[in-house]
Amino acid sequence: MTPRIPSTTGTAPLRGRGSPAVAGDPAARAGADPWLLWQLADSAFPTGGFAHSSGLEAALQSGGVRGRAGLEGWLQASLVQLTHAALPFVNAGYRGDPPLGEVDDLCEAFTTNHVANRASRAQGRALLQAARRIFPDLAAEPPTPPPHSHQAPVFGAVMRGLGLPHTEALLLFTFAHVRGVVASAVRLNIIGPMEAQALQFRFGPRAREAADQGARLGLQDLAQTAPLLDLWHATHDRLHCRLFQT
Repeated sequence: MTPRIPSTTGTAPLRGRGSPAVAGDPAARAGADPWLLWQLADSAFPTGGFAHSSGLEAALQSGGVRGRAGLEGWLQASLVQLTHAALPFVNAGYRGDPPLGEVDDLCEAFTTNHVANRASRAQGRALLQAARRIFPDLAAEPPTPPPHSHQAPVFGAVMRGLGLPHTEALLLFTFAHVRGVVASAVRLNIIGPMEAQALQFRFGPRAREAADQGARLGLQDLAQTAPLLDLWHATHDRLHCRLFQT
């Protein structure tokens, strides 16, 4: 039975850039400690993200990505996909209404690609475990793990518990995606490390635009914008040689 999309009508709006803090909101305190933000953005933070290529490896071996120009087009398409298929779940997880368990169930139903589903659950569980062990006094949310622990809703809930403002949480999620794809491209020998960093820098304005657009999206706005990327990703388990788990 497919979970219904929980209604967000009548719930408090998420705070966007420059919006006033809400009394009692844990994200209002300290306005994001820069040290905490840097640690969460550090590639050494143990969430297992570098074991996954977000489908880039499968797209490369399928001929969907050819050279540097192909990589940039693929990354742009994946960023649009992230905006519409992941950021609404981050928003809902951050808000906490509807309950995280319901949002997690919807994410399970929405993520029909078995490879992407497996990666989402693995990274969500890793994030929960890391946050509780590294920040035992801060990571108060979620109090109990949701049934599937998908990455996007869990990320929203954990960032709220750590006191990260909503805008910065969305930008961090978007940055992690771009950084992960760029790092995967280096390991797959599509581009070199210097060119990869230049590409990541050029994508900064696009990532900010994606985060700003995503901040306005609710669960009713969920959409699959790049079905071909999803199809390539789903073939990952059938690759003869694989560097990444997904």
